[in-house]
Amino acid sequence: MGESRPRGGPCPLDVSALVVGVLGGTGDQGRGLAYRLAKAGQQVVIGSRTAERAEAAAAELGLGVRGADNAACARESDIVIVAVPWDGHAATLTALRAELAGKIVVDCVNPLGFDKQGAYALKPEEGSAAQQAAALLPDSRVTAAFHHLSAVLLQDAAVEEIDTDVMVLGDDRAATEAVQALAARIPGMRGIFAGRLRNAHQVESLVANLISVNRRYKAHAGLRITDV
Repeated sequence: MGESRPRGGPCPLDVSALVVGVLGGTGDQGRGLAYRLAKAGQQVVIGSRTAERAEAAAAELGLGVRGADNAACARESDIVIVAVPWDGHAATLTALRAELAGKIVVDCVNPLGFDKQGAYALKPEEGSAAQQAAALLPDSRVTAAFHHLSAVLLQDAAVEEIDTDVMVLGDDRAATEAVQALAARIPGMRGIFAGRLRNAHQVESLVANLISVNRRYKAHAGLRITDV
């Protein structure tokens, strides 16, 4: 793997001046992404249903992170990461259609169910969470990324680098390149283009397999794409 990482990146695009909003930024995944991006020098706004909850989470993170309600977070950001629970996904995006118009939207939601046998993938009517987002946000530039990251590692200040690749999907090349560059801002990560949004279902579903890996091996597994 020594040769593969330099060939794939980092992406040369400079996204350091862009404001990143994180809808669902008070949850574990969103909070972890907000922390890592802010630590890398990105301007970050956490969004939540109430401004007070978002402001409290932002104050705990520090690093210049700001908190706002979801609508203000979407309005004030150039790139908006959607890290809300699957059961609130459609309602949240529908309510923010106007605020998200023209923005790069990064959907990292994994539609999963759980039973006694563990996690399993759900198949949304649109095909995937990302495709649902694209259908609900016709005026946004929807991408999919950041699905396979451990929230535990993201939030652990003792972890300096996150050893993983980020699979980025989308139909807008400029948008996917911006998201690849954003992923590369976090030490240890690369953003790898992984296809159009129609291929998002299997990427989202793979999280169920990673959960099984983590349970069996007491790990926080990630992914590496070889020979890229």
